[in-house]
Formats: sequence, C-alpha cells, structure tokens
Amino acid sequence: MTIIVYLLKKISILISVLIITLLVTIFLLGSTIDKIMVDNIRMQVTNSLSNSISENQRLGQLQDPQERQSIINKQISIQIKSLGLDEPWYSPKKIINSLLQIITLNLGNSRFFTTHDGSSSVNELIIEKVPNTILLFTSSSITVVAIGIVIGSYLAKREGKISDQLIAGLASASQSIPPWWFSMIMIVLFSFLLQIFPARSTPLISPDTPGYFIDLLYHMTLPFITMVIIGFASSVYYVKYIVLRIIDEDYIKTLGIIGLPSRKILLKHALKNAGPQLTTMLGLGLTATLGGSILIEEIFDWPGMGNLFYNAVIQNDSPLIIGLVYFFTLLYLLTRLVLDLTLSILDPRIRTGDE
Repeated sequence: MTIIVYLLKKISILISVLIITLLVTIFLLGSTIDKIMVDNIRMQVTNSLSNSISENQRLGQLQDPQERQSIINKQISIQIKSLGLDEPWYSPKKIINSLLQIITLNLGNSRFFTTHDGSSSVNELIIEKVPNTILLFTSSSITVVAIGIVIGSYLAKREGKISDQLIAGLASASQSIPPWWFSMIMIVLFSFLLQIFPARSTPLISPDTPGYFIDLLYHMTLPFITMVIIGFASSVYYVKYIVLRIIDEDYIKTLGIIGLPSRKILLKHALKNAGPQLTTMLGLGLTATLGGSILIEEIFDWPGMGNLFYNAVIQNDSPLIIGLVYFFTLLYLLTRLVLDLTLSILDPRIRTGDE
C-alpha cells in the first residue's frame, strides 16, 4: 500500500469518526440546536434589515410598529422554512442542515462569553483559546517524552538498581494519584505557602499589552510543572522497557560482540529502532493530555479551550458547547492523523500490514 493510499484511507476513517461524533452531539442536544439556530436567524435578519438603507427607509415609513415587526417576522419565517427549522429536530432534512451548519463553522454566537475584543462569535472565542491549549499541552507532552528518553535510556543499563526501583515506584504512584488532587496540592504549595507562582494561571494584563506573552509563560509555569511531574515517571518507565526489549534483540547483541561501545549501540542503534514506539508514546501523550485539558485548565484557570468548555457547560451555553465539541474532536483526529502518518514513514510495515 502506497503512502498516498494509506493517507486517503486514514483521512476517510477520521472524517467518518468526526461526522459520527457530530451526529451524536446533535442527537444529544436535540431541540436545543433548533432554538439556537432560530435565535441566530432572528438576530441576523433584524440586524440586516436595520443596517440596510433601503429597508430602513421602507420601515421608517411604516408608523405602525406591528406592521414593521410583521415584515421582520416574515423574513425570519422564510429563512426558518428554507433551513428546515419548521420541521422536528429529528427529521433527516433538519439533521443534515444542522450537520452542515457545524461543519461549515456557522456556529453562531455565545450567549454568555466574549473575546478580549468583545466579540461573542463562537469561532472567534475558540480561535482565541486554541493557541493556549496547544501551547501548554504540546510543550508538556514533548518535555515528558524528552525526559523519558534521557532517563529511561540511562536506567535501561541499571536495571534492578536503587534508581530504577525508585522510578518504578514513582510511575506506580503517578498512575494512582488523581491529577486533580495533585494539581490542588501544587497550588497550595507553590502559590499559598511558597508564593512563587500565582494561583490563577490567567494573565491579568490584556493580550494587546506589550509583554503579554512573557506574562502568559510565567502563569503557565505551575500547570506545566505539574503536568510534567504527573507524567514523567510513566514516560521513563515506558522508554526503559522499550530500550530493554530492543537491546535484547540478536542484532544488538551482535554489535556488542564485535566491539562497539555500549553508548554508541544505545544512541545510534537502539534508540533509532525505538523511533516508532517513542512516536506512539508522544502521540498518545498528546491525545491523552488534550482529553484531560478540561480538568487541568479549570483547576489552574488556564485560558484555554478546556476551561472555556467547562464554563460553557456550567452556563449551558449550547452554541459554545457544540463548537468546542467540534474543535476538540477535530484537534484530536488531526493529532492521530499526524501520528499515524509519522509511524507509517518510520515503519513501512504499518501501512503494508506486515508483521
């Protein structure tokens, strides 16, 4: 199977997953989407007629407010009927229209939230928060993997020693301790007792202010450290056993027999052949941290999509919930696509189906 065919196959699968996820969202929200779309149509028609010179003149000649409102209602009724909103939410036409609205990013406006510029557009709200989520979770995942590679490779040569047993214990502990509890402990320790980092990770200055990015990085430090501490032990443990398995291969043992230094064997041969497994670990780490972003961002009040999603659910902001479900799913699927494509390049056996 060529790389193009493999890529097209993966894209078709991911598109199918995206559509199924959106359909499930539509079915769960049901008639709520109808009300959202009707409200958006009413707002758009009213604003359009108010901003149109010809319509303003025409409406201005109508002294009867009821007659003016009748014209607006007629326009609203026409658009509602054209989109199938006069039908039950579960009708095929209605479901298709709702799906197309979401896919084409016609997500409407948030009911309770605005951007720093004052816009309530769901698209603009998400665009404002996406970079922060990617910044925190991508940087922490890459750091966790890097630490895992360095320390895990070192411990592979010290199996059974005290340092190896210590890391194994930390890995077990990190899997058993709830992330939300550890995050709160970190806030109490570093924000209230030591007073090194702020308890809230949302910068106090506006994004338009010079130095905002530096301030953002400073506020990101505590959640970043917390996520690295939570994940690094498991990463080290995983890398160690990947390396140990590869070192046990016959071709690696042969390299040792012919006299190559163990350090060169480890760096040049063992880690190189562990590339697909390490890439898988990075990809799974990214997708896992994205899945947990709602909890982490809310605890630290990090200004990302997870925090926004939590508050949207609390406020029952349906347009924002729909938009965030769409973008979270899309971001997750794109991450998996990049991971699968990278793995297929590193190990062609994956796309050919060979063992």
